[in-house]
Amino acid sequence: MSASSFLLACWTALATLSVCTVVLAQVGATWRLSIAILLVAVGKAWLIADGFMEMRRAPRLWRRLILSWALVLAAVVGLTLIL
Repeated sequence: MSASSFLLACWTALATLSVCTVVLAQVGATWRLSIAILLVAVGKAWLIADGFMEMRRAPRLWRRLILSWALVLAAVVGLTLIL
């Protein structure tokens, strides 16, 4: 897969996940939907890190730090929503 087609696929996936976020937000304001929105946001962060920032070829430490940052933020926001 060429670099331009891979970036196009990443962009399409990000656009789709963004639409998914908007649709989930329009459905209602339950805490389960909020958690689903957070999971979609983590998926978008993973796509940005691996696709656009090209961290999939980076050293493991940097890749883990970038991906864990999105998980930590989602966990903190999720905990504030639940509590």
